[in-house]
Amino acid sequence: MQNLETQRTDAAEQSIKGVSGEALSDEELRDRINALRHIEAFAELPEEQLRWFAVNAVERRFEPGENVFRKGEPAEWMVVYLEGEIHSRPDDSTLDSYVYIARAGDPRTEVSGRLPFSRMKEWGGTALAVAPTRMLLFHIEHFPELLQRMPLLAERLVGLMSDRVREFTHVNQQRDKLMALGKLSAGLAHELNNPAAAARRAADDLLGALETLRAADLALCRHDLDAEQRRFIAKFEHEAIERTETQTTLDSLEQSDREDELNRWLEAVAVEDAWKWTPALVEAGVDSDALEEVCQRVGREACADVLRRISAQLATAKLVADIKTSASRISELVGAIKEYSYMDRSPLQEVDLHKGLENTLVILKHKLKQKSINVVREYGEDVPVMTAYGSELNQVWTNLIDNAVDALDEGGRLKIRTKREPADVLVEIRDDGKGIPKEGQARIFEPFFTTKPVGEGTGLGLDAVMRIVRKHRGDIRFESKLGDTCFQVRLPVEYRTRQS
Repeated sequence: MQNLETQRTDAAEQSIKGVSGEALSDEELRDRINALRHIEAFAELPEEQLRWFAVNAVERRFEPGENVFRKGEPAEWMVVYLEGEIHSRPDDSTLDSYVYIARAGDPRTEVSGRLPFSRMKEWGGTALAVAPTRMLLFHIEHFPELLQRMPLLAERLVGLMSDRVREFTHVNQQRDKLMALGKLSAGLAHELNNPAAAARRAADDLLGALETLRAADLALCRHDLDAEQRRFIAKFEHEAIERTETQTTLDSLEQSDREDELNRWLEAVAVEDAWKWTPALVEAGVDSDALEEVCQRVGREACADVLRRISAQLATAKLVADIKTSASRISELVGAIKEYSYMDRSPLQEVDLHKGLENTLVILKHKLKQKSINVVREYGEDVPVMTAYGSELNQVWTNLIDNAVDALDEGGRLKIRTKREPADVLVEIRDDGKGIPKEGQARIFEPFFTTKPVGEGTGLGLDAVMRIVRKHRGDIRFESKLGDTCFQVRLPVEYRTRQS
């Protein structure tokens, strides 16, 4: 009896047809079932479940270079890779975009495509076979029956989908961080280049100024100046250098007029190349009356050489001051970067919110300058130092300020306000830009949602902001209309880490 029943089953298998309309021989069906047993998600499933799946799947083969799916096409198939490998890019036009790789034998990707409970509606990239590829396609119309017939497979597929979403989110978060880092790096490179270039120019000019100063000293040695005259010259130089450091900068027209006046006076007393020395003398607040006094004290014969010596000394001091200013600016930027990233410090520590906001503004200074943004600060004096993850809070300020700058037009206004509240500290970032479209306001904290043009944002910035604020037991809310967008972050003063 059993043999007869077996014979009837075998005969039926010879003419089995899947819903796809493909006729399967017993050998083809057996081959599919055996191949499925090597897929981790299908391992150890009952024979009848594998048989049902194999019957209702469609087998396809692709040669290297062939298109498997195209971006934007409806995603209606779960894909089981039996052999080969495909690469999928979200953007066909670039070769440096993220590549999703699915290959047979890789438990993470050998089952992919549209999975049960997935909200994916269309293929997110164009997929090409990179090796001879064999796959089984399972249509979404069979998903309800699959959930009933193969509950263990359904459970495994949910796990796969969760892993895939987690990996995709991680990749996009890393990409978002790299994009943000690229923007910051470009701005910092520009900010560092300016003082570095200025310091180099000043150093080059300093070599010439020192040579001129040596020549002026040698020329001065020809004159028999007494100790009192030498003390007068040294005192005059010292006071002139001090005035240079504190002198209010003149406007270009007034500077030019004073230089012309001094130039005429110097030429009258036979000072060669007087035009070289007049800018430094004017910046030191030296006028023709002061120079006349010098000549009276040292004598007319030595006057020209003394004035060249004073001018060379002032020029040298100015170049040294320029180098010092440039080095200080570089040191300030490096210090801001170090504090911004909390380099060499523990993740959780005492954080000065105002210092973090200021360091963020320093990091974004280039972007602020590009649009001539007017930054208004209203910092509460009673805002306390907080226990927090400093580098992560700086990511919050960076994302919010960066978004605000993107929304602002040339000459826009950015206002940053802090305030101590009974149990919280409020950080408010407000701009008078174009605002967030009403239709997108309910979704701005959703992962991958962005109102920016394609290629300018991944939609993970505000998602990261939300996660960091929640990690600190805080709250974030916003209001937006044309000409006024305000984000408010509230952080508890008494923050305590979650105990594991």
